Amino acid sequence: MEAVVFSSFLLPSEERVKRRFCSAGCVKCSPVSLALRSDGSSSCVRSECSSSTLSSSGGGNNALLFSFGPFRGGLNQVSRRVPPSSKQGLMMIVSPKVILTEERGSSEDRNAGGSRLFENLKDDVPLLHSRQKGVKSGLPLPDLATVEKEETLDLASKDEFPALGEEDKLWVRIRQEARWDSVKEPVLASYLYSSILSHGSLERALAFHLGNKLSSSTLLSTQLFSLIIDTFMEDDGIRRAVREDIKAVKGRDPACNSYSHCLLNFKGFLACQTHRVAHRLWNQGRQSLALALQSRVSEVFHVDIHPAAKIGSGILFDHATGLVVGETAIIGNNVSILHHVTLGGTGALGGDRHPKIGDGVLIGAGAIILGNVKIGEGAKIGAGSLVLINVPPRTMAVGNPAHLVGGKDSPAQLKEIPSQTMDHTSFMKGWFDYVI
Repeated sequence: MEAVVFSSFLLPSEERVKRRFCSAGCVKCSPVSLALRSDGSSSCVRSECSSSTLSSSGGGNNALLFSFGPFRGGLNQVSRRVPPSSKQGLMMIVSPKVILTEERGSSEDRNAGGSRLFENLKDDVPLLHSRQKGVKSGLPLPDLATVEKEETLDLASKDEFPALGEEDKLWVRIRQEARWDSVKEPVLASYLYSSILSHGSLERALAFHLGNKLSSSTLLSTQLFSLIIDTFMEDDGIRRAVREDIKAVKGRDPACNSYSHCLLNFKGFLACQTHRVAHRLWNQGRQSLALALQSRVSEVFHVDIHPAAKIGSGILFDHATGLVVGETAIIGNNVSILHHVTLGGTGALGGDRHPKIGDGVLIGAGAIILGNVKIGEGAKIGAGSLVLINVPPRTMAVGNPAHLVGGKDSPAQLKEIPSQTMDHTSFMKGWFDYVI
């Protein structure tokens, strides 16, 4: 029984012009050459290039179609060339697991290498095989919803599931999305593999990604990875909060089209998870390290959260640029905060001097809340507002300085949780005499 490892799809001929493989077969450049180098070059510029079975091929516009049977001959049986007479323009979707295996090289014999390759790729086969069948029949690639209905995939490493009492369905979903994105965008295959698909749990993927994002010339990514993953795996509360946060972003932000997109690209989410690590370090007395993480987050994500600040779960920091959270601030559960929000103090006084944000609160862009004031549960703070006194639960504070919609004696009461609805403007008719 032959298993098709690599999928391909129709590509317009004008898009295939000057696209070639690296003819030198460089081991280090194989991820680039196997993904069809976009610069059109046909040879590698590296002087230390060495021959590579999988990546070596001649120049030209022909793509390669890889398949394998029962690995009787090892890696040398893996590749074959599409005949030049083929009328279909094929662009390869290359499995990132093969790329990484080839990039690392191997000192084992070819048969052993083939067995290891098959073991690494066995959970890729169902998804990619379905794409291959679609190409052979001339049908377009199915969308993700169709794939989910038709395919039952075992995409997770069971032995690395977090001990949270149930199967980690969110992590399975993230891996599905990453696999599908690697099929749609071959140039991202290596990135998605190293960031998501090569890891056995959400914690390891997130720790790896944060380590790369926050590393510097003196703070190595490997050190950060070890620090972050150890913190995650020692604290069930943080691991649950990570999952609640990513669900909150996907559920409330219409710009978030997938969980994997949030995990990789939403800096508010990434800054919040780094803060959770820094906060635990702070409570353990490792304040210098916690402050170093805060500094890196501020430099990389433009989000400044003091490691002593307390933050609940189900948090959405939407856009997050310019967000400042002071040392004694407390943010409750299921809170949504937009960019350029300041939860600050009122001067140089020490002690408990920062705002306390209740559960379900929505704080609009550019809002400033200063001092040890309390924003009640389910309240809404309008964009650009300046809040200096307490805001009762289920009310709306708008303006500079902020006033309660409906007046302080009988303020309008909110029936829905504003952080869930993300409604920023429904108060306007009750607040302004004239609305454009």
